[in-house]
Amino acid sequence: MLVFDGIRIIHIIAGFLALFTFWIPVVTRKGGGVHRGIGWVYTISMVVVSISAFYMGVYRIFFDSISDQTVIAFSWFLIFIGLLSGSTAWYGIRVLHFKRRKHPHRVIIDLLIPLFLLLGGIGMVIYGHLIDFPLLAWFPLVGIFLGASHLWYWLRIPKMKKQWWIEHLVGMLSCSIATITAFTVFGAPQLIDVESVHPVLWFIPTIIIVPMIIAFTCYYTKKFK
Repeated sequence: MLVFDGIRIIHIIAGFLALFTFWIPVVTRKGGGVHRGIGWVYTISMVVVSISAFYMGVYRIFFDSISDQTVIAFSWFLIFIGLLSGSTAWYGIRVLHFKRRKHPHRVIIDLLIPLFLLLGGIGMVIYGHLIDFPLLAWFPLVGIFLGASHLWYWLRIPKMKKQWWIEHLVGMLSCSIATITAFTVFGAPQLIDVESVHPVLWFIPTIIIVPMIIAFTCYYTKKFK
């Protein structure tokens, strides 16, 4: 448990750091020093959140003898949050690295990660419905959509010169869904000293950020065209 508690503290620190630094790159000049510097702070924080979330979820499910069904369900959600945050952060960085590509992308790791997100989302939705757990039954639909859209982007030739710009923005905004949702599910109840918040609140970050992603995508697609 000592290792678990240490990882949990690191996870909380990285999560709060990501939560407070995400909006700075969004509102600052794109490509500037602040955008790049704080952007890397956010990205590294999300990598730490992803790895630590995966570890804690696996520990709770397979190595914690006192875990009941509810704890196991939340642990699977934690694992999925780790997969979602890690894959979207990876995607947001990798599209910058290959922004000048003129052919379908065939780097295996860039295809496997969204494939895992897609298949993991499908598995979580099925599991969530089987145990009647709304958070797992519906939230992973975001991962299914994002995994499919990432594969779609990599396997096709970009139609616009700055398509990578839009994909980078979408990747990082999608990553923030994982950050804020995890805080709503795990962090906020501890701060206000309640066992759990109403399930409807779990989906508010998705309800708010997904329209933002659509709006930004439409705006910049029109602008770049």
